[in-house]
Amino acid sequence: MFGRLAPFLLIPLLFSLFSPSGAEIKTLKITSDSRAIILFEEFGFTVSGEVSVTVSNVSFPSSSSDELFGFFLVSDARMLQLVHDSEQPNQSPAPLPSCALQSTYVEQLFTFHEVVATPSHNFTKLFAVGRDGHPAHPDEYGLYFANCAPDAFVSMTVRTEMYNVRPDGTRDYLSVGQSAVPSIYAFFSVAYFAGLITWAYICFRNRLDAHRIHLLMAALLLAKALDLLFAAEDLHYTRSTGTPHGWDILFYVFKFVKGVLLFTVIVLIGTGWSFLKPFLQEREKKVLAIVIPLQVIANIASAVIGETGPFLKGWVKWKQIFLLIDVACCCAVLFPIIWSIRTLKETSKTDGKAARTLAKLTLFRKFYIAVIGYLYFTRIVVYALKTITSYKYRWASVMAEETVTFAFYVFMFYMFRPKERNEYFVLDDDEEEAAEAALREEEFEL
Repeated sequence: MFGRLAPFLLIPLLFSLFSPSGAEIKTLKITSDSRAIILFEEFGFTVSGEVSVTVSNVSFPSSSSDELFGFFLVSDARMLQLVHDSEQPNQSPAPLPSCALQSTYVEQLFTFHEVVATPSHNFTKLFAVGRDGHPAHPDEYGLYFANCAPDAFVSMTVRTEMYNVRPDGTRDYLSVGQSAVPSIYAFFSVAYFAGLITWAYICFRNRLDAHRIHLLMAALLLAKALDLLFAAEDLHYTRSTGTPHGWDILFYVFKFVKGVLLFTVIVLIGTGWSFLKPFLQEREKKVLAIVIPLQVIANIASAVIGETGPFLKGWVKWKQIFLLIDVACCCAVLFPIIWSIRTLKETSKTDGKAARTLAKLTLFRKFYIAVIGYLYFTRIVVYALKTITSYKYRWASVMAEETVTFAFYVFMFYMFRPKERNEYFVLDDDEEEAAEAALREEEFEL
């Protein structure tokens, strides 16, 4: 039977690698659930870490033993060993237990036997990591519920608290790896507000050459700054009290606005709107009509993932939906840039302005490379950093992501800032001839 649990153990472990560890005080309700393994939360503990689990309103089949249901803690490394041994039972030196609760790799917290023994059926267990004679040591642990009775449906209300105790006795509800994240978000929020002031000055100084796209870019900077500000406040209050006090709502609102504006700005810049032409073609409108609804769905999926956690039955599906939509948006925003590059190449053959066309072509190629680099780093490299980095340094992936994002914003805003047209292309006859030769050579190579 233990071998059947391997997929259930492996899925939450794999998906936990793609989200930073964090926790807060949560009250969750499980209704008629027959899953063998349920991951509630992951958390990085210090030597003074503690876990408090309160279970009430418990319901399970009377024909099943109450010892077959319970909660346990297990580190990521031990979970890998647990899955490996369960998939290869013949190579194990000793028979594997029939239930995850009985495995030597896990730290059992309690079973339903202790819950049922409580007159009110309202049971609370406090577990001190690395203290009070417990064999556990500081690490990143997952809090799991195990149902070792086949096809048994369980209902219960679970309240979880995971925190580290500071030297002064106060509680820190953020995982070890997230302790520095609020400061990182606050720092970059200030940087984006400074960027917004600088951008407003540039647009005002060159107001005769500013376009509607520049106003949209200013709105993007404001949304990004507020997104990081409310993210910092969300984590700050969660760290101190265990709940975000409503800051999470503002965080999701401005995260949504920022996401929609970012992809919209990239698409509009990629089409050359306001720079090359004052209108959008039908195919470009279709890209926007696809990207914006996809971003709405992606942000809803992100909110579900962030607020519910992996205990939800459809959590894995929501995670997959978010990843697929994100990939689709990343691919969609590249098409307008490619179309603009092709249009410029075709125009260069007939407009007689080779130098101007070559300069624009070079500009859009740089933008195309920058967009690909930004998307690749934030979608792939950052996930790799989260996977290989120790739980104590998970903040490093956040720092890397925000640094690269800020660099991308600086590049994009600098390359497409408002300025006089003739300053872009102050050319003489020799430069014009050199540009024509470069375009002919490029066409020949293609």
